[in-house]
Amino acid sequence: MAKSDYKFIHTLRVRWKECDIQGIAFYGSYLDYLEVGEAEYFRNLGINTLQEEARKKFDLAAVKLTVEFKSSARVDELIDLHMKIASMGRSSLVESAEIYRSGTDELLVILERISVNFDSSKAKSRRIPDDIRETIEKFEATGETPN
Repeated sequence: MAKSDYKFIHTLRVRWKECDIQGIAFYGSYLDYLEVGEAEYFRNLGINTLQEEARKKFDLAAVKLTVEFKSSARVDELIDLHMKIASMGRSSLVESAEIYRSGTDELLVILERISVNFDSSKAKSRRIPDDIRETIEKFEATGETPN
């Protein structure tokens, strides 16, 4: 995807604990970056994903993850995580993310995660609520966040 396809960008600093002795970010650190990006994406839209009451309505569980490495992030660098919801089904959504060295066009990693809205009390997927679906669709179409 082109960077311009992403309406949400979050900048992170690579911390020492996320790196090996050579100062290169561990492959698993990119999954942590995706988690941070997801939380910030939904926070930006006013969708609370971290409190127990809110999770009774919308609580994502990953079912598939793809990571494609292009280059390495290094300790103390700033990286830009570009994130979007690429598509939504009845109960699932596809998150697309690209991580760049901050302020550059140097692509480090491409991530895609498929998640379902999970009802933990019933241990099964459930429909994405209409209000959440509409908020995401509006943001992805226009870049506008709720008031």
